[in-house]
Amino acid sequence: MSELPSRPAPWKLDEYAESLVASNRSPATRRAYLGDALAFVDFAIEHRATKPAKVDLALVRSYLALMTERGDQRSSISRRRAAVRAYFDFLVDRGYLKASPASRVGAPKPESKLPQLAVREQLDTLLDSDWGQEPFDLLDRAVCEVLYGAGLRVSELCGLSFARVDFGANTLRVLGKGNKERMVPLHPTAMAAVQRWIEQGRPQVHAPGTDESVLFLNRRGRPLGPRDVRRILDHRVGSGHLHPHALRHTYATHLLEGGADLRVVQELLGHESLTTTQIYTHVSKSRLQQVHSKSHPRG
Repeated sequence: MSELPSRPAPWKLDEYAESLVASNRSPATRRAYLGDALAFVDFAIEHRATKPAKVDLALVRSYLALMTERGDQRSSISRRRAAVRAYFDFLVDRGYLKASPASRVGAPKPESKLPQLAVREQLDTLLDSDWGQEPFDLLDRAVCEVLYGAGLRVSELCGLSFARVDFGANTLRVLGKGNKERMVPLHPTAMAAVQRWIEQGRPQVHAPGTDESVLFLNRRGRPLGPRDVRRILDHRVGSGHLHPHALRHTYATHLLEGGADLRVVQELLGHESLTTTQIYTHVSKSRLQQVHSKSHPRG
């Protein structure tokens, strides 16, 4: 490791650099950790902390707050926090400090990313295109209709049995997380797709040993699994990759945009907490802003 710029001896930066080499970390990680330690030491000295023992929790928090104020990415702040903690842990391990002032600094919350949604062209392909009447054409259509029409998790779809489908009431009895059941309505078009699969498709792929109670089967006559569902979307989607969960996100977003109450959407999705469902209100606002910026003359 190259020679360090001079820093006061109590900070033990030369010794810390040697410990990073001995730790078998990658060269890039060593450079990042040492650079972050140097940056913090300079900050501390500027704030009249002449040695590590003068650093307290408030100073470490001020350092991280400065990065937030100047707009650094949360991932960068998180890495620098980890580097500062590692540096003070080194000082404690070597006996230069009794306790680390950085040990109680919490990590910044990860940046929340809005869920991926299916675009209109993808929905048109999945729900309106004529795929034919072969058994697995009928399966693929029924799977896509249920994913979007009921907003199910992939595991919930794969776990559907005949007993959980009520054709008279157009509902599904879904077993969700924590073995909690919920009733989810399914519109007649989707129900009709499921009915066609049952009557015209499933009997042709039924294999010896097939579980008679399972609604959806794969190409080997076995219960449909999450990988099978991903393959269906990869095969059928018009353009771009579409994760199955994106259809659940799209379902929820479209319900809210159509005026559904947030708590109703929470119940339909099987969310334990309303906070989890509220992400879709942000998605709806984001979509409205995009439409406005594209459509309005002064957008």
